Amino acid sequence: MDRTPPPPLWLLLERSADAVHAVGSGRSLSELLPQVPAAQRPGVQALTFAALRQLGAARQALSDLAPKPPAPAVAALLHVALALLWPGEGPPPYAAHTLVDQAVAAARRRAPAAAGFVNAVLRRFLRERNQRVASALRTPEARWNHPPWWIAQLQHDWPGPWQALLAAANQHPPMTLRVNRRRCSGADYVQRLAAAGQPARLLADAAYGGQAVVLDRPCAVDTLPGFADGAVSVQDASAQRAAYLLAAAPPAGVAGALPAGARVLDACAAPGGKTAQLLELGDFDVLALDDDAQRLARVHATLQRLDLQAQLRCGDASRPDTWWDGRPFDAILLDAPCSASGIVRRHPDIRWLRRAGDLRALAALQARLLDALWPLLAPGGRLVYATCSIFKCEGQQQIDAFLQRRGGIDAALHPASPGQLLTLADNRGDSAAAGEVQHDGFFLALLRKTRSIAAPDAPPAASP
Repeated sequence: MDRTPPPPLWLLLERSADAVHAVGSGRSLSELLPQVPAAQRPGVQALTFAALRQLGAARQALSDLAPKPPAPAVAALLHVALALLWPGEGPPPYAAHTLVDQAVAAARRRAPAAAGFVNAVLRRFLRERNQRVASALRTPEARWNHPPWWIAQLQHDWPGPWQALLAAANQHPPMTLRVNRRRCSGADYVQRLAAAGQPARLLADAAYGGQAVVLDRPCAVDTLPGFADGAVSVQDASAQRAAYLLAAAPPAGVAGALPAGARVLDACAAPGGKTAQLLELGDFDVLALDDDAQRLARVHATLQRLDLQAQLRCGDASRPDTWWDGRPFDAILLDAPCSASGIVRRHPDIRWLRRAGDLRALAALQARLLDALWPLLAPGGRLVYATCSIFKCEGQQQIDAFLQRRGGIDAALHPASPGQLLTLADNRGDSAAAGEVQHDGFFLALLRKTRSIAAPDAPPAASP
């Protein structure tokens, strides 16, 4: 039995403050958290996620309590502490007096001269909490815990459900699994989980192919039956729809399911979940492409665990002349780089990392990728365009613009295209518990190549 004492709260607060400060400087948690010592990482992640979900409110409260901004390191510590002291629906993670005491202890170690200031600010907030909360919530950033430009963009794109979308973004997401159909069915795996004391349910919507399972309670992946042997992977329900839409016959049928041996390109493939799902769905000739060698190594590790084979190549999907061998693809999955605005439940740092100007640059990149990859598709072939975004400029507007460029030539939108999936409890009728949000925000479009157009000349690709 491991008798190692848990890390002290002051240390977790200190490291969480470092993470929040780094996010404010433009660094992502996916980069920061792996650098935290393993014994401290779960606690630091939990505190940091909680702080980022309430960061707008904490910032406004600190601004009201201390009109003269403290040093950035001290401000970050206070943002974390104020976020954790903020009243919520459930019980607080720590008693108020414990949190204040430990925040002051952290301040003594990172900025000794500011310890008294930290103590005074937090105690005043507790004395005046109702007043301070009411005052802060008059500002949109504190009310919704998103940057003002993000709120305005959602109001513009989704004038009806914008408030529900912002509220859903601060919910804790479910843990969803993709069962490897080469090993067992989704229904059988639900029974296997039940036998292991991990209750779960199968998502009944046909769009998931009977392989999407939602756990009643999240757990460590190494406790999942058969995970190490490749029986199951962690993947959100929305993300599972992309590969299934490409490989299987949609409700209206493109030309039926992809045949065995079909040549498939998974562009922007890392970290490999969709590559693996394609190979679970059929015996396809898959090329997994990504422009980041380190991220491509994650694709390799994923395929190894699942005992699947694909060709991996490092290359820029927008420049086929540097990697394409000239042979057309029967199907292309383009999971394009995007704002990731649909997955902020899982990555609460995203909202604070993005800037309004990012959308313009990302939309331009998505358009370049569509235009570069379309000529590589064989006549009669299919392409799925996917983004984990809820901003229309990265979804329907992107596809509308592409069809204006190509629709009169050789491209058509298939009627089975799901379109925009929103992070709302009643979206698409999933078999979920009442009021529970089942999937992330996603956009999916299925495009069909209607006739042959000469593809650009391609030099022999470099050896992988």
